[in-house]
Amino acid sequence: MKLRHVALFASMLLSAVLRNHGSARADGGAMLDWTGLPLPALEGGSLDPAALHGKVVLVVNTASFCGFTPQYQGLQALWQRYREQGLVVLGVPANDFGFQEPGTSGEIKRFCETEFGITFPMLTKQSVVGPQAHALYRWAAAETGPNGAPKWNFHKLLVGRDGRLEGWFSSTVKPDAETLEQAIKSALARPAP
Repeated sequence: MKLRHVALFASMLLSAVLRNHGSARADGGAMLDWTGLPLPALEGGSLDPAALHGKVVLVVNTASFCGFTPQYQGLQALWQRYREQGLVVLGVPANDFGFQEPGTSGEIKRFCETEFGITFPMLTKQSVVGPQAHALYRWAAAETGPNGAPKWNFHKLLVGRDGRLEGWFSSTVKPDAETLEQAIKSALARPAP
């Protein structure tokens, strides 16, 4: 009887962790080919896919008018702390949740630079959920299932150096959260393929 309760508790705990904080490493999942993705840069032109190959990439759907918008500060700090080790923070502005990113590319760029000093790369505004989602988010949804798809702004996807999904983190996981930082450090410790 006790063993059944322990197993049930362990199952519930694992479900809660995956739902609220992210998945474990997704070994065996499909590799992401950065060269096959449209990467329209916020400042114009396109982001060079070579800048992402062999890097650990933290992809975050962002919004300028959200309760989580102050996370920009922590994302910039992560970028500054780990970029020399191979981390790229990639911002993806999206207006999918509460219409909290209504601006143009120029307005978003000015806001991010002026309010938070953002220097990490950002794409132009994209959809991140549903059939119109950017190819990066359709790939991530296929890898994580419905629990790993963004439910709000500032959802985080961690892509390893090998192009495989390392994990995902809900909007409530702040950039300075130990779970996220440990996942980044672990991903950075693995060599590029």
